[in-house]
Amino acid sequence: MPDISILTQRANSCAPPKSIQPTNSLVITQVPRTFFQPSIINALRDHFATYGEINQWVPIASFARIILVYYAEEAAELAKNACDPLILTLPHRMPTILRVYRSEPNPIFSPSSSTIDENFLRPPPIEKNFLISPPGSPPIGWEQIREGPPNATPLADDLIAALRKLKLQERRSSREVLLEPEDGVGVGVYVEDCDMNDDDAEGVDWEYGCPSPARLRWKPIATAMPPVQVQ
Repeated sequence: MPDISILTQRANSCAPPKSIQPTNSLVITQVPRTFFQPSIINALRDHFATYGEINQWVPIASFARIILVYYAEEAAELAKNACDPLILTLPHRMPTILRVYRSEPNPIFSPSSSTIDENFLRPPPIEKNFLISPPGSPPIGWEQIREGPPNATPLADDLIAALRKLKLQERRSSREVLLEPEDGVGVGVYVEDCDMNDDDAEGVDWEYGCPSPARLRWKPIATAMPPVQVQ
């Protein structure tokens, strides 16, 4: 274990200012990443343990800080007043100044408590567990089912049934009724042939791909020229 020197500035009073809410938690900031090794972390913990019994000691290297929770608020206030700033000196290194700040109060964890899990964030209910991204672990007992192959038929059964409802129901002269509204209420679909009527279709021999005979006989009416002013 390297020779670690920890210097503090002692304060005469441990009472917090009246405008500050008492807390049992402190945050040690500006901790270099190289300090997050067991020898240095344990030395810091032993130092802060001299001010009171520690309930939680949480080093967070990614945020360059350490969170510690005391059982008593008086111990946290005493450590805050005595250790801010905290000068840490390692062999062959320049002194490092750490700052100690008050944090939000945290609950006290007891190993014998049966409700310790209530203090941790729990996953959502099973019904909403698959809505988060990435999804959580499947529930206990869940087994993956074998999915069926893609639909081999050209049209699904429900689509075929819907098309059958659109079949020709009634033919009146040249109008075909595809969908008749029920009881006169609803949407009706009708198709009316404007090229030929029933009389023209009986005696006409027409081949597919050729122009319709009725269309050849039908000539559009010319639009009348607007009147021209004669000078």
